[in-house]
Order: sequence, then C-alpha cells, then structure tokens
Amino acid sequence: MKKVRKGDDVVILAGKDKGKRGTVIKVLCNEKVQVQGVNIVKKHQKPNPSTGATGGIVNIDKPIHISNVALYNATTKKSDRVGFQLDKEQNKVRIYKSSGELV
Repeated sequence: MKKVRKGDDVVILAGKDKGKRGTVIKVLCNEKVQVQGVNIVKKHQKPNPSTGATGGIVNIDKPIHISNVALYNATTKKSDRVGFQLDKEQNKVRIYKSSGELV
C-alpha cells in the first residue's frame, strides 16, 4: 500500500517550491509524484499539425521525488507522516502518525 496516492493534498518539504500545497495528479513508479501547481517549468514545444498542437512556450508540471512531499493534515493544518493500521474488518488503512486519525 502506498503512503501517498493520487488525489492527496500534500505539502512540499524541499526544493524551490518549499512550503507550497497542492494535489497529487499522478504517482510515477512509486518514487516520484506529480503535484498540481508545483515544480512548473517552461518547455519550448514545436507545432504538430497531425495532432493539432500549436507551438510555443508552454508551462508543464514536472515530477518531484516522493521523499520531498508530506501529507497535509487538515485538522492540525500542518504536514504529517503516514502510518498503517488494521481496522475492525482487518483491512489495512492509512493513519496520521501525530493523532492516529484515519487519512
């Protein structure tokens, strides 16, 4: 089971976007995550008439290493670590380490 999943709200811990919050768009190879509005770079793109793509300079979200993000805990309004626990039906669930609440 993954600690960070698609759709989670995360806080950036390191890099040029340190302190920013965003939503995980994609998890790549259990090692990198793509966060909306974070690690934006400009790319010079050629026009492609067959797909209808126009050329020019476009902004894209690049992946960031998963060790540089932490889940955002809405109750404490801080970043938090993630642990695992078994619920009543013996299913593995994610919890916040600080409070023990379910994610």
